[in-house]
Amino acid sequence: MNAFLLFRDRDFDVTAKLPPNHPDLVQDLELSTLFHAMAGEDEFLLEVAKQAVLSGLRNDSDTIRYRQDILRDCLNHAAPVRDMYSIAVEAIDRERKDYFSALSSSPSTMMYRSTDVMQMFVGMLKKLKRIADEHAAHFASEGFTRFFAMLQRELDEEYFARVQQHLKELKFNHGVFISAALGKGNKGADYILRKLPDKRSGWMERLFGAKPREYIFYIPDRDENGFRALSELQNRGINLAANALAQSNDHILSFFKLLRAELAFYIGCLNLQQRLAQKGEPLCFPLPVSADERKHSFHGLYDVCLTLSMEPRVVGNAANADAKQLVVITGANQGGKSTLLRGIGLAQLMMQCGMFVPAESFCAEVCDGLFTHYKREEDATMESGKFDEELKRMSDIVDRLTPNSMLLCNESFVATNEREGSEIARQIVSALLEQGTRIFFVTHLYEFARGIYDQQRRDALFLRAERQPDGTRTFKLMEGEPLQTSYGKDLYGKIFGIASANAQERVDT
Repeated sequence: MNAFLLFRDRDFDVTAKLPPNHPDLVQDLELSTLFHAMAGEDEFLLEVAKQAVLSGLRNDSDTIRYRQDILRDCLNHAAPVRDMYSIAVEAIDRERKDYFSALSSSPSTMMYRSTDVMQMFVGMLKKLKRIADEHAAHFASEGFTRFFAMLQRELDEEYFARVQQHLKELKFNHGVFISAALGKGNKGADYILRKLPDKRSGWMERLFGAKPREYIFYIPDRDENGFRALSELQNRGINLAANALAQSNDHILSFFKLLRAELAFYIGCLNLQQRLAQKGEPLCFPLPVSADERKHSFHGLYDVCLTLSMEPRVVGNAANADAKQLVVITGANQGGKSTLLRGIGLAQLMMQCGMFVPAESFCAEVCDGLFTHYKREEDATMESGKFDEELKRMSDIVDRLTPNSMLLCNESFVATNEREGSEIARQIVSALLEQGTRIFFVTHLYEFARGIYDQQRRDALFLRAERQPDGTRTFKLMEGEPLQTSYGKDLYGKIFGIASANAQERVDT
């Protein structure tokens, strides 16, 4: 049995290798906040959230839409989905805790344990079947429709009756019936566990019918060697059956583990949705398009990790970057530029793993790689300077970029002077644009931003953080040309107080 709730044709691998740059993504986009909001205190949910979100860059648009439909079902019918997850967790925990035995690995011990485990699994499967019978008609997605149909087909009454009959026989309440032959050296061979003869014949047949030839041996109560030999004979006879039953248990256990892993992703989404709904933050299902369509537009987009970390709601932004390959974001310090950039990266990851996104609407192309180049603190070991470290990280990123990749740059190349930083940024961005990489670039490098703006590129969009005349930041990003000032004196006045107009004029902006 397979769940197929994350992929149409394959299982979800919790241990799959993550993208090489995943530590940078986690750090720069503050993904730990998102993962913990999805997981709560559950370590397994945390592991699945991390794996699903970061491996989503491998998904195509069909897989994304497949998961979106399943997630819609989960949002509309959260209670039965959570119940199924709880059943899977309970089955796994009980198999591990209640039936663990390391004292003996003999076939008889294995048989005893396996029959009890199978009996417990049957109870858990019946619970799943009951949910399928009660709720299947209310689920509309392809994934759940197929999953419930599988449960109803495979777990019918005949199946449960047959399993119960086998388990009853494997209790050996009427003894163990084994056939064997003599091998070389008159040693026992070809041990086979047989089904007990049917004793339901009439009394006339039992009284007058032909009796099979039989020999009966009685072992004295204190004959330890005799009982040991008898136990060995029994173990040889039931060995194959014990192994088969243990393998059946392993098969059902793997099903519950897979079901838990795949449902865990949707449970994490439900947990996140509850957190955001409590704040009244909007959510939407994004529209994924193929990379060659070059679309990227959103309305009401906000930084989900920021809103999870603070009490008030976060300001949303809108932009239309369709047919744009480069988006340059400039404007006032602390005006929301980095927040928007992080929100764009988070929304891309959430879309590609099949989640809803933090926006009123969102449409973007599916990329095969997401990379971040954010400014870092200086190397504590003093083995390299800040600018050296920036260039090395960019070189590593360029080696992995493809035409369908997305690059988020936040204050890149500010560790050197304005002229050199602008020239390096211009050369790198120009080369990557020729390759086809989509770039979002937050910068205070005026020469760089102005130079790109003056080229009047049709594939470039310029956004600027809004600042009101009194210096107030609205945290809105509007289309606008780069300005030579970032209004640093606003921050000076806010932090140090306005000592004098002359003091403000001396501040280098």
